[in-house]
Amino acid sequence: MSANAGEDYRIVGGLPPVPNSIKYIVSIQTRLRQHFCGGSLITRYWVVTAAHCNKGIDNTLVVAGDHTLGVYEGTEQEIFPQILIPHPEHNSRTSNNDIMLIKLQVPVWLNSYISIVILPRQDAMRTPGSMCRASGWGSTQPGVNTISTTLQTVKLPIVDPNQCNSTVSYSGAITDRMLCAGYRDSGGPLVCDGLLYGIVSWGSGCAIPQYPGVYTSVSKYRVWIENTVASFYRKCT
Repeated sequence: MSANAGEDYRIVGGLPPVPNSIKYIVSIQTRLRQHFCGGSLITRYWVVTAAHCNKGIDNTLVVAGDHTLGVYEGTEQEIFPQILIPHPEHNSRTSNNDIMLIKLQVPVWLNSYISIVILPRQDAMRTPGSMCRASGWGSTQPGVNTISTTLQTVKLPIVDPNQCNSTVSYSGAITDRMLCAGYRDSGGPLVCDGLLYGIVSWGSGCAIPQYPGVYTSVSKYRVWIENTVASFYRKCT
């Protein structure tokens, strides 16, 4: 298992957590075991990540319970996807609706190393300045194009959307389905008070104060997630 530096990974200022304490995070890898995105386990069968992390079902592997890439720790569960479901209105140019569900072929076994993360209610909001936790295998230094093989985590404040959308920042590119908070590791989680509020989507540069990381606002998609999961099971009955 290796780390692929070709994607845009950033967890600048992060520190390694206690191993397997961020139990909901998964590493999304190629079939050659190269990490390219993070994701979050929301049920035993389903992972949520960014739509821009779609490399095709034949080149995707989900690894739960990982801490150090490339080191077998005895806690990992490797599972192939059954189906990838990017949001039908995902716009790769604007990064709007940058969210994707992954249905796993077999369920993850929940244990002391792996658990799920809870979704916020539909349209729930976070107050600017409130602290959240971003986690991932991102670069730990600005301008360094290699990622950490050890999981990193950092606490970040939610940035006021007006500030994030100002002319000295993203100048109107932030929609009501996005939120801003610090730095990033593609597809990875932003968790606030135990709830998954953000999925790392995009940003400009790295560790530049006026350009915080941009996240898909998960609370805007609670109903879509529930309906998508439910409709999948209705098709199977």
